[in-house]
Amino acid sequence: MRKFYLLFLFSSFSIFGQNKSPFTLDVSLLRGNALPHTEDMYHLVNGHPDGIMINFGKKTDGSKEWHQAYNYPEYGGYFLYQDFKSQPLGQNYAVGAFYNFYFWKRQLQFKLSQGIAMTTNPYDKVDNSKNKAFGSKLMGNTNFGFTYDNQTLFKNIGFHAGILFTHYSNGRVKSPNSGINTYLLNVGVNYNFSKDFNRIADTTQVKKSYKEPIKYNFIFRTGVNENPIVNSGQFPFYHIGFYADKRLNRKTALQFGAELFLTESIKEYIKYYSVAYPDQNIDANTDYKRVGVFVGHELLINRISLEAQLGFYVYQPFKKDIPVYDRVGIKYYFTNKIFGGFTIKTHLFLAEALEFGIGYRL
Repeated sequence: MRKFYLLFLFSSFSIFGQNKSPFTLDVSLLRGNALPHTEDMYHLVNGHPDGIMINFGKKTDGSKEWHQAYNYPEYGGYFLYQDFKSQPLGQNYAVGAFYNFYFWKRQLQFKLSQGIAMTTNPYDKVDNSKNKAFGSKLMGNTNFGFTYDNQTLFKNIGFHAGILFTHYSNGRVKSPNSGINTYLLNVGVNYNFSKDFNRIADTTQVKKSYKEPIKYNFIFRTGVNENPIVNSGQFPFYHIGFYADKRLNRKTALQFGAELFLTESIKEYIKYYSVAYPDQNIDANTDYKRVGVFVGHELLINRISLEAQLGFYVYQPFKKDIPVYDRVGIKYYFTNKIFGGFTIKTHLFLAEALEFGIGYRL
């Protein structure tokens, strides 16, 4: 596997090496440890996961305002392979999109990427009952890392080294789904297809004010999930929110709001719990609905923004989950008023839902 990717890398050098191109290619070798966050995980992670990551990116040249605002980041696609060194967990393959942001004279790189992963060995009641991490073949993959990056070590060839954090979860679309997190040392080489790449300094937008008065937003999120009982069935959920946002500057918006959670799988979980654990005195007719309040932060890039929220349930009759929840994801503005998004809602490290949303900003 590694020999194939290295061959691919160096053949790419010869094909594209003569072009004046804004593209880059890097290959990283990975090795590290898993981060157990539930008791079920400790017997699964007795080795050191390793893998390989390939990124094909495009440099920004300043032709758009957001290029300069974010110090000329890179963006593109990635391929990630991980071997967890655990027979129940198997190997994962992931593809997706990334952003690289640069600091400290462009020698410190922050990578943020998100995509879709496939596992070779998901949970199976008969053949793989130990794997409580992956209840389905497909799942989401999120990665972030910090890297020292020298892109001109020898002509067009560079070197990088740092640390990468990876996360896999299906958002409890299917149980079990404890997910898995790893931290990995990241060492590799990169290639710039053009050493004469020039950036444009756009001075027309620098002094523009991006402050806005408070705006109000409606958001409807939906999808399917399964309660923690394996094979209990998938049910739809409907999460309805209203919040205010205040844009402070070019990059930052703050949020405050409330939302109603109508999660049908919890209704079935309550019925199960009332019968399976009679000593808990849970009424089968306990209200499954929840109401939360939250604060949030939105990082505005271009039409794409990154969103993070922290919430607290003010109404939660069935208290099997902790009262604090969080949400992270990506938002895309189709217009100045209409947006869509993809988010994952969790209770600390345990995912509850992968949400697909549509919203309107007044």
